[in-house]
Amino acid sequence: MFWKILGIVVLVWIAFAVLGWLIKVLFPLLLVSAVIFGLYVLYKAVSGSKNKSPLGKY
Repeated sequence: MFWKILGIVVLVWIAFAVLGWLIKVLFPLLLVSAVIFGLYVLYKAVSGSKNKSPLGKY
């Protein structure tokens, strides 16, 4: 029973370590993409195009 509980604790600890690493690696990419998207929407809003949708036609 002790080894079963210890195994679960170790697995949870490894899962949190991997999740923390993923957040640490992917968060800067998320920030850069959000800034680029915001600049694109701002450019489309300021430009004098006839299409008022910020994302344009599909």
